[in-house]
Amino acid sequence: MRSLIAGVAALSLAACASAGGGSTTAGGGGFSARGAPASHLTAEQAAAFSKQVERDLADRGTRLAIVFRTGETRDMLPDGISYTHGAFWTFVPISLDDGRVINGYAVYNLYHGDGKTLAMDKSYLHQDFPIDFVAPSAVDDIAVIVPTAEMQRRILSIMDSPTYRALHIEAYSLVSNPHDIRYQNCTEFMLDIIAAAAWETADMAQIKANLKQHFRPTKVKTSLIERFLAPLAEDRIKTDDQGSTIITATYESMAAFMRDNGLLKEAYILRRRPSSS
Repeated sequence: MRSLIAGVAALSLAACASAGGGSTTAGGGGFSARGAPASHLTAEQAAAFSKQVERDLADRGTRLAIVFRTGETRDMLPDGISYTHGAFWTFVPISLDDGRVINGYAVYNLYHGDGKTLAMDKSYLHQDFPIDFVAPSAVDDIAVIVPTAEMQRRILSIMDSPTYRALHIEAYSLVSNPHDIRYQNCTEFMLDIIAAAAWETADMAQIKANLKQHFRPTKVKTSLIERFLAPLAEDRIKTDDQGSTIITATYESMAAFMRDNGLLKEAYILRRRPSSS
């Protein structure tokens, strides 16, 4: 078992942290937490892989997907966590610098602060693009959740409304409890949006009550000593929202929740093609 403490360094670099800036914000302050990008992929490989993901989604007729990456190798991650960042990918018209408008995927993230322009235990919403998402990956795969067509429509409707920003909780924790309202990380934010779409409510208290009844989170294995020391070692780890067991939202638990409640079209792992090297 790899403990939470052993995974702190990896998660600090990878979880809900942006690898680049300069893109337009979607409800944030126009900046990003600049984690050191992984050196696993070259620029050419990252570009090819991001295009592979886009083509895969487009071939499936996907207007909205929930995509996950990891910025550290799996042996550096705590037990039960395979991916460290997730975001909404949406097929939308994109305005280019030369004035042209093309259709393509834009990526909508929750990132934690960089410690300079925003405290690292705070978060903001930011829109960037597939290459920004894929470039920090430390492995040759990403995970994808494709909601049902109706759920895609509902989530897109929320993203195009004030509810999207209203459901953002600025207080951030790497392992936020998805049943609690005090903190969010990137996966919990997406889960809250999914729940809002599923139950057609913008009431956060109702969302959390429904999730507590229907969502089975991922358990993060820790000892009592590790649990006490983790918040001291890393500002972005909070445990006062947790009960006797530390729980959080992950690709696996989110996919299972959507499958069990009839919200899922498909969930799968997409591996980078060797020809992209």
